[in-house]
Amino acid sequence: MACGTGRHPCTQLCLQAIEKYVRTGDSVIDIEDVPRYAPGEVCIICTGSQGEPMSALSLMAAHEHKHVKVSEDDVVVISAHAIPGNESSVSRVINSLYRAGAEVIHGGNAPVHVSGHASQEELKFLINLVSPEWFVPVHGEYRHMVHHARLARDVGLADDRVVVCQDGDVLTLGPNGMDVERRSVPAGYLYVDGIVGDVGHAVLRDRRNLAEEGFVAVIVTVDATTGELITDPEIVTRGWVYAPEAEDLIEDAKEAVRASLRELAGDGATDFETLRRHARRSLGRFIHDRTRRRPAVIPVVIEV
Repeated sequence: MACGTGRHPCTQLCLQAIEKYVRTGDSVIDIEDVPRYAPGEVCIICTGSQGEPMSALSLMAAHEHKHVKVSEDDVVVISAHAIPGNESSVSRVINSLYRAGAEVIHGGNAPVHVSGHASQEELKFLINLVSPEWFVPVHGEYRHMVHHARLARDVGLADDRVVVCQDGDVLTLGPNGMDVERRSVPAGYLYVDGIVGDVGHAVLRDRRNLAEEGFVAVIVTVDATTGELITDPEIVTRGWVYAPEAEDLIEDAKEAVRASLRELAGDGATDFETLRRHARRSLGRFIHDRTRRRPAVIPVVIEV
């Protein structure tokens, strides 16, 4: 929760601002109208308690939000503890807010944490209210679902009517009740890339390899009749070595490709795919021997 209520060590002014507008009936305004109000008259409730990159609070902290500019007149209350693994993202947002001049109140310096999960008594109340015939916990890690299932049994559901499932299990609802098949149906994260749709494992593997090892492209021009090199190979690299600082290494790589293609031409091989395969293989072997790296090697053969 971010609010512009002036510098104050607690949330009291936030509550006063909310109460004031609730009493007057004008409790909700459009985000575009925020600049028309004094900082102490506005309380903004927004996303971003876990430092999500494109959340409203992260955009405010980075001065990229379209309507809200955080300044020294603002107090920001982050009313949630950082989920394990998100600590660095949350810290980055808090630091950015301080750089903007705001006062930040969070679980580390004030008791402002508000859980987003129901308590046991609330869960019991809901189960009694719904009176389900079958009960299948669906949220949280496996240990959370086990405890949720125990809670359902504690309020009276029969053991055979409470089922703890994992991703990939199949539940079938029919006239005779519910059947559970413990078989592994493919389930997990689905990566969506722009308008292309889901991204397969092969593409993700290639992206990880490119991120870790980089790529090297070798461009060679050969005589279509004899297979002999017409010009020196050209090597372009990104993420393997910085070419201006590794000229000797690049020259040695070119020589490895030249030697391989000269040997191939001497054997009378002029097939396009054979030339590409030998250019890739010779350069890849050289790179691994000299640098113990395995970047993606992309051969480009131009026949003239």
